[in-house]
Amino acid sequence: MFVGLGTLVNVVAIIGGTLLGLAVGRKFSEQVRELVTQAMGMITMIAAADALSRFWRSDFQESFSEGVPILIILFSLAAGALVGSALRIEERIAIFGEGLKQRFSKGENPRFVEGFLAASVLFVVGPMAILGSISDGMGEGIELLVLKSTLDFFITIAFTASFGWSVGLSIIPVAIYQLSWTAIGFGLGEILDENQVIALTVVGGTLLVGISLYTLGIKRIAIGNLLPALAIAPIAVGLLS
Repeated sequence: MFVGLGTLVNVVAIIGGTLLGLAVGRKFSEQVRELVTQAMGMITMIAAADALSRFWRSDFQESFSEGVPILIILFSLAAGALVGSALRIEERIAIFGEGLKQRFSKGENPRFVEGFLAASVLFVVGPMAILGSISDGMGEGIELLVLKSTLDFFITIAFTASFGWSVGLSIIPVAIYQLSWTAIGFGLGEILDENQVIALTVVGGTLLVGISLYTLGIKRIAIGNLLPALAIAPIAVGLLS
């Protein structure tokens, strides 16, 4: 094995899921695609609930004074919103996606950007992306990333059937994000304690709620502008511990 193999497996799984989703998706009517999209929205909500459940773990709650855990999440999201809005992350993602759409899609898929953003956020959020990448970097195995790759493969099939091949472009942020954590694991070892990972996961779960609401057609939220909250959450834990 070599360092980064886990992320390579993940990228291959997403590409494979995209190709299969394109092959299957052509046989779906628009009504079926919409239903699949709604089903993915509900599945995303389940993933969000699983991530959010860590907030109520007794060891996490008891590590802080009463009321501090919710303040950590609130501060992370608020600060993340300010930073993301200042950097215009959502707008830049949309411009990037639109540029790819104009170059490759030729306008036939109005949900091009939506699919790219939804898949990108979904695939990088969660403890497996971080812990699995760090474990890969430290040479302790790629089991977590293999499990994540399996889940991403099936999600990609369904997403591609609904949004089109832009879902496959999520390999770009996935590769950058996970290889960055792999490099950290290789050079520095485990830099986050358990509470920091929990806080990051809970913030990620909150972002997944926004993605699910958007996918279900309930409310559009600028999730891209909230992405800095993922980096701020571990810092907030360190400051308020």
